[in-house]
Amino acid sequence: MVLKKKTAVVVGAGLGGMSAAIRLSADGYDVKIIEKNSNIGGKLNRREGKGFTFDTGPSILTMPWVLEQLFESVHRRLEDYITVERVEPQWRTFFEDGTQLDVTSDLPNMLEEMAKVTERPNRKLTDFLSYSQDMYELCMKSFYKYSIEDLKDLKKHHKLSELFQMDPMNTVAKATHKHFDNKYLEQLFNYFVMYVGSNPYATPAILNQLVYVQLGLGIHYVKGGMYKIAEGMGRLMEELRIDVELNTPVQRFVVDGDRVIGVETAEGTIHEADVVISNLEVIPAYRKLAPQTSKVKKETKALEKKFDPTVSGLVLLLGTDRKFENLKHHNFLFSEDPEKEFKQIFEEGKPADDPTIYIGISARSDETQAPEGKDNLFVLTHVPPLENKKRKPIDWDAYRETVLDKLERMGMEGLRDSIEFEYRFTPEDLETLYGPNGGSIYGIAADRKSNGGFKIPSKSQIYDGLYFVGGSTHPGGGVPMVTLSGQLTADLIKERETEPVHQ
Repeated sequence: MVLKKKTAVVVGAGLGGMSAAIRLSADGYDVKIIEKNSNIGGKLNRREGKGFTFDTGPSILTMPWVLEQLFESVHRRLEDYITVERVEPQWRTFFEDGTQLDVTSDLPNMLEEMAKVTERPNRKLTDFLSYSQDMYELCMKSFYKYSIEDLKDLKKHHKLSELFQMDPMNTVAKATHKHFDNKYLEQLFNYFVMYVGSNPYATPAILNQLVYVQLGLGIHYVKGGMYKIAEGMGRLMEELRIDVELNTPVQRFVVDGDRVIGVETAEGTIHEADVVISNLEVIPAYRKLAPQTSKVKKETKALEKKFDPTVSGLVLLLGTDRKFENLKHHNFLFSEDPEKEFKQIFEEGKPADDPTIYIGISARSDETQAPEGKDNLFVLTHVPPLENKKRKPIDWDAYRETVLDKLERMGMEGLRDSIEFEYRFTPEDLETLYGPNGGSIYGIAADRKSNGGFKIPSKSQIYDGLYFVGGSTHPGGGVPMVTLSGQLTADLIKERETEPVHQ
């Protein structure tokens, strides 16, 4: 009797798909990735022009241990593939009244910054960081270790007292208000939850752990641009002989009864496999790739009701003929009224009249990213996803003017005149390029009432042999989370798909 290698097909070469492929290869699978675009990386992408280089997706790296863990699983060292550097100050933040605060992991400096807007910052920050760290350490026992589907799963890993430590009765915003009762610090710390694209006024307080993730563990940049993460994974996959087919859209899942047994590409090629892993989000995968049976339609409708997409974004890549010296690597220009801003985006389904704007300038940490004396501005403004039922058509030209007006008003005088390179991404572009539900950037929105902060199960509830990775699955969106999703889904496959294949 000869044991034949088990086979896996991964649909999509985003970070989740590549992470799953690497781990499955380590577990003895013969793995093939099928990617519709001309390059790997998914939303982690780049664009160049007139001497400027831009990361078009994620620009901040947290929890680099997730990448280290992935590379270690195949007996490699991350530092042999990419160079990870800490960024300080972490953020520079600007408020409409002229207040400016730098966020830093240097606690004495952070206390000095907080003292600009509050008395006795020492006690407030110490208490909040302790609270946030407790949340993170609880998650290290469960969320970041296993593929969690629901509260029942969570209870397997925690005592009742620990579940209460997760502050289940509060939202992120309620918890920050209890700790600070200060409009500047509440707005600042509430915005950390935008790492996962969710509304702080609706998101479970457990996500306040993101403050410790940043202040305690640091934020990082990859030398040469964030796309180097994708390139590093690509090089590793070559070494592992993982087959990657680019420019190959998948048309459908091949189904035999209650099991997915492969995929068919747009050109009609069928790739059979013991397991199929979709890096395309769960809801779009069911809509576009699964047979439209009554069972699939019912499951899709149930998921749509429970799991809303996160925010999408208007992204402006701006190459300027000058440096805006007051800006750091990462900058946030906050709205005047955050409650109104989040209500407009999440409840009314329209872009905020006065949005918070993020500007990333990787050239601050890496001079190769822009010509000397110039800036490469990655400008991101969060907007409602296309799936929002109240959403009306948006004039992106007009909203670009709203964004530029705010930037010039808040200190970037002459910005319009300085632009010598520009490229734009809208939610429609993101949906076309990468297929996320409604052009979502971060997958599934965490909502205390509708889903308790849980994601869609990584194992299909309809078909055997079908699994999911990426922002719509556990543990969620963002570079570390989607990379971890691939690893945790591989663990799940190892647990569930244990029968050897005989030949």
